[in-house]
Amino acid sequence: MKALERRKAIANGLLSANEAISGSELSRQFGVSRQIIVQDITILKGMGYDILSTHNGYIMQKSPLKERVFKLHHTTEQTEDELNTIVDLGGTVVDVYVWHKVYGKMVAPLNIFSRLQVKQFIEGVRSGKSTELMNITGGYHYHTIRADSEKILDSIETALESKGLIAPII
Repeated sequence: MKALERRKAIANGLLSANEAISGSELSRQFGVSRQIIVQDITILKGMGYDILSTHNGYIMQKSPLKERVFKLHHTTEQTEDELNTIVDLGGTVVDVYVWHKVYGKMVAPLNIFSRLQVKQFIEGVRSGKSTELMNITGGYHYHTIRADSEKILDSIETALESKGLIAPII
């Protein structure tokens, strides 16, 4: 994993975490030294991420990234194209969720930001390990998308809309 990808993964992990993540845990997770993690955190802080260093680890206070929720509807066969469209334009697919009539909101974290991660996700679904969450709601689902700017989010929305993947909001 390249340094830029690792930093993006660290930022996404801290944004999604409910508690502090230790430098040792990040070091183990990414297969780099603790010193490299400290350098990565310093660089992320310089990029505008408000990361707090505590005795329990790192906590993301505030992110310079923008987020938007998209309501989508498509078939299983279109999932790979949907995810690749998002990551190719610079987005991170933070999560997927559905509104089930009995269970309510059901959320699954994804944090997909590269074609490799899209491929791994698709392989996991196609291997029969599980099915996509959207299947319990007839293909309707929501994604929280994170990107560096509103302009990128606008580009993602336009691309998804042109492919007919955006669901009408009723």
